[in-house]
Amino acid sequence: MSFSHYRTARRQLVRGVSLIETLCAMSIVATTLGLGVPGLTSWHQRQALISSAAELETDIHYARSLAVARNASIRLSSAPLEGGGSCYVLHTGDAHDCRCTAAGEAICENGAQALRLVHHPKGGPVSLSNGKLSIAFNPEHGTVTPTATFRFVDTEGRALHQVVNIMGRTRSCSPGGAVTGVKAC
Repeated sequence: MSFSHYRTARRQLVRGVSLIETLCAMSIVATTLGLGVPGLTSWHQRQALISSAAELETDIHYARSLAVARNASIRLSSAPLEGGGSCYVLHTGDAHDCRCTAAGEAICENGAQALRLVHHPKGGPVSLSNGKLSIAFNPEHGTVTPTATFRFVDTEGRALHQVVNIMGRTRSCSPGGAVTGVKAC
């Protein structure tokens, strides 16, 4: 191979992408991302809603089995927090023996013990909007008293309900079918 052929071949290998080609590619990517972001935000909200409801369902099963294993009543209490936000806490003791703080900590009195706390801070993607509610898991029968409906709402107003029956089983439903893939209430 002669020197002139080598220089020509090397020039062809060194070629790159021009500035105009790079800018065109970047504008196409930016436009595509701009179109996809609103849908991605909505999808993220839906996933946070479904995830929060599934977490509560798991905690209900955990509380029920823990009550039977310990042969002691276990409670799941939920409440809105001062200044916004919500939480629920699994605990021993009576209905009002444990509560959550706005900082996401459990405070228990009268010898009650917090076993698990789930905090939904103000401004977060999901809140638990059912007000004050406390259910007890019976250690002898594995039942729940009273039956309850926990309502999760996302920032877009979609809701997902976790309905707990007397046997401690849960079912999910969405009012008006607002959450796709979940049965309507």
